[in-house]
Amino acid sequence: MTTLWLVLPGFLIWFSILVLPWRPWSTRESLDANPSFSPGLSAVSVLIPARNEEEVITRTLTSLTHQGKLGEVILIDDQSSDETVKCAQGVDLPNLSIISGSPLAEGWSGKLWALEQGRQKVSSEYILLLDADIELEAGTIAALLEKMESNDLDMVSLMAFLRMQSFWELLLMPAFIYFFKLLYPFALSNSGSRLVAAAAGGCILVKTKKLDEIGGFATLKDALIDDCSLARHIKKSGGRIWTGLSHSAISHRCYDTLQTIWDMVARTAYTQLHYSVSLLLLCTLLMLLAFVLPVFTIFVTDLPILLVSVIAYLMMILSYLPTLKYYDLNPLWACTLPVTGALYLCMTWGSAVRHWRGTGAIWKNRAYARPAD
Repeated sequence: MTTLWLVLPGFLIWFSILVLPWRPWSTRESLDANPSFSPGLSAVSVLIPARNEEEVITRTLTSLTHQGKLGEVILIDDQSSDETVKCAQGVDLPNLSIISGSPLAEGWSGKLWALEQGRQKVSSEYILLLDADIELEAGTIAALLEKMESNDLDMVSLMAFLRMQSFWELLLMPAFIYFFKLLYPFALSNSGSRLVAAAAGGCILVKTKKLDEIGGFATLKDALIDDCSLARHIKKSGGRIWTGLSHSAISHRCYDTLQTIWDMVARTAYTQLHYSVSLLLLCTLLMLLAFVLPVFTIFVTDLPILLVSVIAYLMMILSYLPTLKYYDLNPLWACTLPVTGALYLCMTWGSAVRHWRGTGAIWKNRAYARPAD
């Protein structure tokens, strides 16, 4: 009977996730390119922060040539030591300007410092914040603009289609998006509630006036989770936001090894928990109850425990299937979710250990000191 009480919480967690009215497991919040919609894009400026992106920048800029006539495209070279600038100059993209970024200012994260330098050059009505590894299919910016104007929004963002080719990418990247949606349910974020504010930083269209109103990127200059921080500030100022999945914004960032994914997650995982030991322990307990115990207790011979464990595991799988279907992946990957959950828990602890050691986050060969406790 004692073991049954260990299994029931996991059962209740998965049952609750499936029946929640905002459906955090759903992929219904989605937006793809609309080539048939051809608005003028002269009111849209594109800002691309780039630091050592020679492998991907050509494809990203080339994709912008298929969007329509944009107002301007500003690439901010953030102290690159490779051929990023040379590759960018080789793309025949009208209205492309390349800014040589200043050394990182104290108290700023690299990406936000680069974006702020670009923002100061913009006078258009809209700004598209685009990561250097994101390729946009033709009509994507038009679809973003249509979504923003038809719904009277201040910011629209797309969760990029992440690279899912290697074993580790297939195991962990769909789950990365799945877990993000559990933490930041898109339906709640897209509503008027200020309790949840989500954004996907790879592709964000924002009204310039609203960005200026909140103080530009200086308002969140040291944020490591800059996309959600921006969304939160937009909402706090009374703005309306929307974020969703997409097949049309494609990331070409490579995560071939477990280590690269580990470093990517560990960079901000403990930040998500506000550097709180209590929240870390609570997260650990919930992850163990939800992902580990339902699988381990399947091997218990007691019939009631076995039934509860199997049903909990099946609900877990059921909640993950829409994500796999959206990305056209084999549904059998859903069976690996307990392993994936355990790995992400380990990455979160790894992030906490880095914080406690004082090493902070490392990204693009830059170390960011941990915030003061």
